[in-house]
Amino acid sequence: MATKKLFLLDAMALIFRAYYALNKNPRINSKGQNTSAILGFTNTLYEILKKEKPTHIGVAFDTIEPTVRHLEYEAYKGNRSDTPEDIISSLPYIKQVIEAFGIPILVMPGYEADDIIGTLAKRAEKHDFEVFMMTSDKDFGQLVTENIKVYRPARMGNGAEIIGIAEVCEKYQIETPEQLIDILGLWGDAVDNIPGIPGVGEVTAKKLVGQFGSIENMIEKADEIENEKLRNKVKEHAEQALLSKRLATIILDVPVDFDETDLIYSGPHPEKIKEIFDELEFKTLAQRIFTDMSLKTAPTAPQKAQKQSSAPDLFSSLSEEEQFVDTSNHVLLNNIHNTPHEYKLVKSDEEISSMVDYLMKQPSFSFDTETTGLDPISDELVGISFSSKAHEGFYIPLSASYDEVVETLSRLTALFSEPTIVKIGQNIKFDINFLKKYNLAVSPPLFDTMLAHYILHPETRHNLNYLSETMLGYQPVEIESLIGKKGKNQQSMRFADVELVKEYASEDADLAYQLKTVLEPQLIEIEATSLFENIEMKLLTVLSKMELNGVKIDNKALEIFSKELQKEIFDIEQQVYEMAGVKFNLASPKQLGEVLFDRMKISENAKKTKTKQYQTGEDVLAKLRHKHPIIDLILDYRSLSKLKSTYVDALPLLINSVTNRVHTSFNQAVTATGRLSSTNPNLQNIPIRTERGKEIRRAFVAKDENHLILSADYSQIELRIIAALSKDENMIDSFKNNIDIHTATAAKVFNVPLEEVTKDMRRNAKAVNFGIIYGISAFGLSEQTGASRKQASEWINEYFNQYEGIKNYMDSQIAFAREHGYVETIFNRRRYLPDILSGNAMVRGFAERNAVNAPIQGSAADIIKLAMINIDNAFEKENLKSIMTIQVHDELVFDVLKDELEKVKQIIEHEMTSAVSLEVPLDIEMNWGLNWLEAH
Repeated sequence: MATKKLFLLDAMALIFRAYYALNKNPRINSKGQNTSAILGFTNTLYEILKKEKPTHIGVAFDTIEPTVRHLEYEAYKGNRSDTPEDIISSLPYIKQVIEAFGIPILVMPGYEADDIIGTLAKRAEKHDFEVFMMTSDKDFGQLVTENIKVYRPARMGNGAEIIGIAEVCEKYQIETPEQLIDILGLWGDAVDNIPGIPGVGEVTAKKLVGQFGSIENMIEKADEIENEKLRNKVKEHAEQALLSKRLATIILDVPVDFDETDLIYSGPHPEKIKEIFDELEFKTLAQRIFTDMSLKTAPTAPQKAQKQSSAPDLFSSLSEEEQFVDTSNHVLLNNIHNTPHEYKLVKSDEEISSMVDYLMKQPSFSFDTETTGLDPISDELVGISFSSKAHEGFYIPLSASYDEVVETLSRLTALFSEPTIVKIGQNIKFDINFLKKYNLAVSPPLFDTMLAHYILHPETRHNLNYLSETMLGYQPVEIESLIGKKGKNQQSMRFADVELVKEYASEDADLAYQLKTVLEPQLIEIEATSLFENIEMKLLTVLSKMELNGVKIDNKALEIFSKELQKEIFDIEQQVYEMAGVKFNLASPKQLGEVLFDRMKISENAKKTKTKQYQTGEDVLAKLRHKHPIIDLILDYRSLSKLKSTYVDALPLLINSVTNRVHTSFNQAVTATGRLSSTNPNLQNIPIRTERGKEIRRAFVAKDENHLILSADYSQIELRIIAALSKDENMIDSFKNNIDIHTATAAKVFNVPLEEVTKDMRRNAKAVNFGIIYGISAFGLSEQTGASRKQASEWINEYFNQYEGIKNYMDSQIAFAREHGYVETIFNRRRYLPDILSGNAMVRGFAERNAVNAPIQGSAADIIKLAMINIDNAFEKENLKSIMTIQVHDELVFDVLKDELEKVKQIIEHEMTSAVSLEVPLDIEMNWGLNWLEAH
């Protein structure tokens, strides 16, 4: 008997993949319709039919109804961005294409495509089918058996990948594919908003499952986990891990009939294909399909449709459709193997001198460093590459001896300090920090391709591979091809073949050089050159100093605080045991549920999970607070445990062994608004709302007894900006006359004299003031303040009556966005809003709120950046020893030499309040002390 071969396609995974593969060079037909997703999906579908020749096939779609996972966990997939309008409008056409090919569409209300595919795959296996689940979703690995495999579509010129038991088990270091569910339960999934255990990534998840076999077994034997921090996390988030496992488990009993005759592939319907392809203007694709499949109703010869896209014609020698797509549904890319290039290895002193002489004559050059790791303080330089012409480059390998590297790099001092030459790099701050370690300074002017792209496209990725592929049509060498995949077996770049490193490193410099030639004209076109050069590039050097300076952490204070928290946690445990009348493991959701609902009978209608375990998540317990005082104790226990494990016990682990300071990394190209973010540690997330949370700031201390910590914070900067942008006279007058804005708003909204405004009035007015900026609704305001929805609506209406300029500004911003597709800050930083004309009211509403808020948030971000630049310049001019260490939101933190305190205060006051000239004054709050808490 011939093999029965069933292909089950995950529609939305393939559609998104197709859409984003062509996102930067979209296929637009003569009607202005974006057909990228349709064309890409159709190519993929056709290639499967042509190459794999399935006997049976089906395409599964997700349902629009809430799924069983949403019913259990409301936040499931809650952080996903809205589906692009072009994909939504493409879905009916894609379904017509599928039907034209004679393929059944599979959908079941309340279930995801994963569940439909999983159920059918398991049933088909019992009927002697060889099943291929076509998707790029890693979750499907849990279903793999001898007869069920994952078929990962072809990518970037490589063939399709078939993943079986061996591949899944090897990749995740597990004994059976089913254990992938436990990996996912621990690891979580940011895309689907599956929480997992905070801080547990793929590597740790593999180790835990390898040690315990399953999440359930791990929870029961949590005390066997050697790492105390990890042990506490497991205990604290045990229920979350179990929930995550349930959410990650593909359902295998979907009520869908399996009739193999319904899935038989008997061929396409030529007339239907011709009809839909003619409408979509897929002439070239239609010709190929009709020829390959020997269909009789061939379409007419292709007519060249007018392109509406502004994308560059990178592949002009190809046909209209093929210039955007190859037969594997991916943009055709060049690479190091098919692109002529000349990359030279530079070793001797003579060769270095010759290279420097050549580069000194160029208007610009790019450079890139190769290192043993990512820490510029602890790791080492391996080499440095240069380029000043497309497809040409130089690479200098460097010794493992620090002194020898300093000597070699000293020969580059004149090159890097030349003020007439532009130095180009991709994420150039990283390279600058490493070179500083070896006494080599990089002087302006600078051009960072990552930051240039960030200004142009703030909401996309900005790594070198992405930029090269989308802007140059070039696929760079993967670093893993030199040093292996991430993990314990990955080797150091130091031991890689120098010839291979030369090619890899020179290519990086070469690509950065080429990217500047593409990005610079685009910055000029949108009038963002000043933003790029005078803010982002100048700030880059300031952040470099701050990162290398670091901040001192009082390890002893954290140790004491940790013990205090441990005692509080212990005391809470004893109170819980006394109320419950039994001793049990508070970190065990299973035991907690049994105590609360079986023993104490706190709720008669307690919900259970599918595994018959009581739900004891924070949202569940919060609703039961009024039932018994034990609930508040349990919530306090969890809050303090998290504070201890996530911050108090974690911060000391980030102290650098060389400097004994914590060196955070400031990120300029992460947030779409222009605000900075930070990692290791994430300073923006240090808790400040609770008294116990604030105590963490006490551990950020001055350098020594001769220094103080000083904090300077912009006061109500966003409200001041909206007052200036809107030119609202009432709000401007309040700020100019130094009247508390929330009191002034309360007086106007509640129609009382200023002196009669109560605390509650001011609190509610504050909610309105800040809520308006973020597009708050009457419902949202009522939830926040406790007022009725009608009352909240009246407050908002009265607010707009009193501040008419604010309403006019909001309306004008939305109108501008509709006309231009973007909004701008004071300094021409753009936020693109492609969904502003969406037919989906929720999607459009989100874009409209961003149209109002983005210029305000972005302007606030730019103002503090300018202040940082000016303060740093002033410190240098005055030759001060005080340093800037931290930036969080609208706050700057300094390590100040006591003898310089008065001078530093004057500089900060002046530079922060005069960073920009607005119609309203900028105001700051400034304080100082022995630690950050005292200064704040």
